[in-house]
Amino acid sequence: MDPGGSNYQDIGDSRSAYTDYGISLQSAEFTNSPFRKSTAVIDGKHGAGSNSAVHEMLKCPACMNLMYPPIYQCPNGHALCEYCKSKVLVCPICCHEPGNIRCLALEKIAESLELPCRYQFYGCQDIFPYHTRLQHEQNCRFRPYNCPYAESECAVTGDIHKLVAHLKDHHKVDMHDGCVFKHRYDIPNPQEVDNAAWMLRVFNCFDHQFCLHFEAFNLGLAPVYIAFIRFMGDDDDATRFRYSLEVGGFGRKLTWQGVPRSIHFTHKTVRDSLDGLIIHRSMALFFSGGDMKELKLQLVGRIWPEPL
Repeated sequence: MDPGGSNYQDIGDSRSAYTDYGISLQSAEFTNSPFRKSTAVIDGKHGAGSNSAVHEMLKCPACMNLMYPPIYQCPNGHALCEYCKSKVLVCPICCHEPGNIRCLALEKIAESLELPCRYQFYGCQDIFPYHTRLQHEQNCRFRPYNCPYAESECAVTGDIHKLVAHLKDHHKVDMHDGCVFKHRYDIPNPQEVDNAAWMLRVFNCFDHQFCLHFEAFNLGLAPVYIAFIRFMGDDDDATRFRYSLEVGGFGRKLTWQGVPRSIHFTHKTVRDSLDGLIIHRSMALFFSGGDMKELKLQLVGRIWPEPL
């Protein structure tokens, strides 16, 4: 089977707070939804949403995302977020050079606010102090999932139901029923494949979906393969399951037992953390037999729920 891609590319938002989770900032979807006064529990206390007019003041006119300190302003007093201030050449309102002036008054206002989670659109009704909102959003159980397909830069996001349909219809991913599986990977010229991901496979079992990844990369100077499973759901639900993977031949075998990682974590994050079955190329070729020039590797796996 041909690899689905020749090189890995780290896909993520330019703001580091969201990189590990593969979350893209979709400002239009969230900033256009109306903020309204409401009450919600904050660490055991009830808080009220702040006035929407103040929210509008805190929207960066360049990217339309809410601004967090440090907030800057041009010489004419128009505010810009730190990210846009470093990227734009002129103020989007008056076309003056942005400069390095801090907008201390707006920062003071920001620190006193309480805001709804930006994933309110997806069902999160909690209200948070302005300075802790970002921290919550990195782990919010309502945040949308990115498409788990590793072989292309796919920007599609959504809930699990939407992504399952997207994987099947758009990426033509194989869908399998059952929690026990065997898959064979035939690679004619493995010496020429250093960075590649093979076709994603999705398993339906225990009323959930699990993604099987098989990738080639270099661990230091050593060419290796890694196989791992990701869970199509949130982090807490992922910890309720276990999986095992096994490859072998000629009386030898390698086995791995692990906990599936949520697709909230990118496949690159899981791969780089080595959280899976690692097979050195030389060992994989040994398992394949023959002339040691062609990879014929059979991967056996099982998924099961962890007893409560």
